[in-house]
Amino acid sequence: MRLTTHTDFALRTLMYLATQGGRATAGQVAQLYGISTHHLGKVVNNLARLGYVRSVRGIGGGIELAREPREVRLGDVIEAFEGNMHLLDCVATDNVCAIESFCKLKGVLAEAERLQLDYFNQITLADVAPTRRQLARLDASSA
Repeated sequence: MRLTTHTDFALRTLMYLATQGGRATAGQVAQLYGISTHHLGKVVNNLARLGYVRSVRGIGGGIELAREPREVRLGDVIEAFEGNMHLLDCVATDNVCAIESFCKLKGVLAEAERLQLDYFNQITLADVAPTRRQLARLDASSA
């Protein structure tokens, strides 16, 4: 499995907000990571729609976590952004393969997918959030 850039940016945004502990702007997040503000705006809109962040408009506005970092499971975020995470079409759909009636691979792949998602759901945002010092060093090196 390879995560999309959209998912990567979502995870990085959540990690940043978990470390900051308050409100930030999408521009601040994009600048720190050296990524497109426009693309990050789309990610932030999706994070807000999914209930992971709150968007506050106006002076002093920005984005902030809508949940505690220990309540955000990585598997849930990845699944929400990636959608279909099947290794092959046959894992989720019947009658797509000529050897389906005797294929043992389908079960192996289904189990691998389950194990992977179970693992990601054991990890929370709090487990992967960088320290403030780490973010400050990154910010200083990008200036």
